Amino acid sequence: MTSQTIETTGPGDRGPSDAGPAKGLRGHPWVTLITVAVGVMMVALDGTIVAIANPAIGKDLGASWSELQWITNAYFLALAVTLITAGKLGDRFGHRQTFLIGVAGFAASSGAIGLSGSIGAVIVFRVFQGLFGALLMPAALGLLRATFPAEKLNMAIGIWGMVIGASTAGGPILGGVLVEHVNWQSVFFINVPVGVLALVLGVLILLDHRAENAPRSFDIVGIVLLSASMFCLVWALIKAPEWGWGDGRTWLFIVVSVVGFGLFSFWETRVREPLIPLAMFRSVPLSAGVVLMVLMAIAFMGGLFFVTFYLQNVHGMSPVDAGLHLLPLTAMMIVGSPAAGAMITKFGPRVPLAGGMALTAIAMYGMSTLETDTGSLAMSVWFALLGLGLAPVMVGATEVIVGNAPLELSGVAGGLQQAAMQIGGSLGTAVLGAVMASKVDNDFAGNWAEAGLPKLTPAQLDAAAEGVQQGIAPVPPGTPAPVAEKIADVAHDTFISGMSLASLTAAGVAVVAVFVAFLTKKGENAEAGAGVGHI
Repeated sequence: MTSQTIETTGPGDRGPSDAGPAKGLRGHPWVTLITVAVGVMMVALDGTIVAIANPAIGKDLGASWSELQWITNAYFLALAVTLITAGKLGDRFGHRQTFLIGVAGFAASSGAIGLSGSIGAVIVFRVFQGLFGALLMPAALGLLRATFPAEKLNMAIGIWGMVIGASTAGGPILGGVLVEHVNWQSVFFINVPVGVLALVLGVLILLDHRAENAPRSFDIVGIVLLSASMFCLVWALIKAPEWGWGDGRTWLFIVVSVVGFGLFSFWETRVREPLIPLAMFRSVPLSAGVVLMVLMAIAFMGGLFFVTFYLQNVHGMSPVDAGLHLLPLTAMMIVGSPAAGAMITKFGPRVPLAGGMALTAIAMYGMSTLETDTGSLAMSVWFALLGLGLAPVMVGATEVIVGNAPLELSGVAGGLQQAAMQIGGSLGTAVLGAVMASKVDNDFAGNWAEAGLPKLTPAQLDAAAEGVQQGIAPVPPGTPAPVAEKIADVAHDTFISGMSLASLTAAGVAVVAVFVAFLTKKGENAEAGAGVGHI
């Protein structure tokens, strides 16, 4: 099925997409790519940059550990729950308008966080950041899909994926520099000028592209059911490390989520214009692309989560030094993403995707071999290999999802892609975190006793183990140096054993993803978005 596009500069001004090329830079595909990349960079950056600022925020605003966790959780929860609905809004009202609203709202929310004087206000505006980020991300993919012809789309998505990957991995570096040399507020204030630039470029450059048979109504019941189900799932994943996987509350939210998804699926077969036409998932490549994105994010986000603790708490690096040690990962994603786009265009997605996940599995296995005294060169090899493996998956899975969806559902497809990544990231952190916690709990008491350290009560052991899960040595004040060194050795060795098992688990997930990759193929509907303007 192919769809004609309708290009508009306003709600009442419509003309066929083949009316002729866009004049000047307005509507130019590559300048459109630069414009959406500037906006997307803000959202990706804020996923990781804030972690570096959390200690300073906690000290300045007197926040508790759970409140600091909510600075991150509130953002990801709002983003994950609303991405698909936001993509539908773009399909309905036009991706240009949705993108501009998302950029403006994200920049304004960022500025409001920088001006906040309480932790409660920070968390509230982080929710708004997530909501506006959800408007922005699928709209960016919808604009690329509508602007670029099929033979150029993979390269465009490659550069788009490069921006996301580099921003995600580069967040700790930039955050460390800003927090150390300016203040924690600057981590958020930096989004204001970037947002203004993206907004100005968007107004001047972007053209609105709408499919002729774009949706004209809203599936309100579907939106409520999907949002509630996504909320319960992500909430369970966020709270599982605190409640425990065996806790009734965790499984209550998981069960409610599963029932909600079942009701949503039933409802979507009954409504005239469903939020997500389930016929989309008859496409095996599209479904495989969604699963692949989840699996990739589990390995990537989950693995990266522990690496930051390893670098800072085990090796004693500053936030900036830790970020610099991740540069090989960032560099390989920057180099690999456009190259992967060209390779996928020439050979199709299956082999690059399978090869990328195989490299990811090898890299995660390599990271399971890291020790307390591993040198920078050895670490860099595994980080670089991870970036090289992730690049084709970020690009290829995105193209498979968006390219196999009809043009009039490109926003929903973009929302699916991003929602899969967010859920995968939450799963990775929760599941690999549970693996880490279990291994630490099993090993810590025995390691402590074997080292001949003073006996601890069960409560003291539990409290110490929580810190060890982050690589922190539980050394009481005034402890003699030889004893403190022994405690640090036990804590770090126990952390390493947990991180090793978590990395091996991530490697296993990546191996499963290799087989899923062989179910993908080039987007059947990519030609529907053949762009207007200059290439």
